[in-house]
Amino acid sequence: MSNHVYKIIELTGSSPESSDAAIRNAIHRASETLHNLRWFEVVDTRGHIEEGVINHWQVTLRIGFTLDGTLDD
Repeated sequence: MSNHVYKIIELTGSSPESSDAAIRNAIHRASETLHNLRWFEVVDTRGHIEEGVINHWQVTLRIGFTLDGTLDD
């Protein structure tokens, strides 16, 4: 098994549809500029309410990814 080094970033995704869509939006956007994404952890969920109805979701995530190469190189 290789020895990897992981980097963790924190992002907030948003969506008018659902908390799941907000998570997917954050991961999709991160994958456009980062590679080797491995896992995510939800650390906060918020929403915006208008006239008694959920209008928008915001979900903050920690996303972990491996750095290029291994300690074995």
